[in-house]
Amino acid sequence: MTTITDLDDFKALDPFFRIIEKGLDGIADGGHFFDRLIEGVIFDFIISSPDYPRHVEVRKAVAELYRPYGTVIVLDRCHDLAVHHDTRTGVVVLEYASEGRVVATGVPYSNRYISVLTITDRKVTHWRDYLDPVAVFDALGWSSR
Repeated sequence: MTTITDLDDFKALDPFFRIIEKGLDGIADGGHFFDRLIEGVIFDFIISSPDYPRHVEVRKAVAELYRPYGTVIVLDRCHDLAVHHDTRTGVVVLEYASEGRVVATGVPYSNRYISVLTITDRKVTHWRDYLDPVAVFDALGWSSR
């Protein structure tokens, strides 16, 4: 299993990692967020923002996608966690929110998310993510029209 190194590179996402870890406690094994993903995990970003990939495969690629996050947005907190777990199918739905700021401008950023995960043998094998892209546009000063 590939170890994700230089976890300090991901400090901007610490609140995200902690809320996901909390949501998966007792459902998926591993300490850090990345440890809960199988090597061949598939991430699909269903509702996202422009220039963000729609499909990412393997844990290392997910880490590299997240690594520069702190150059754009830093999260201060994630909250309002709701966990829905179907033990029969292994599907977990996580609902949560974030608050932070845009690095370049200090403009506040907040968003709400729904992440639909498939758990197999106590590891995340598939992740589908939904967010409000207009919240991203507004925070970054992009036109949503």
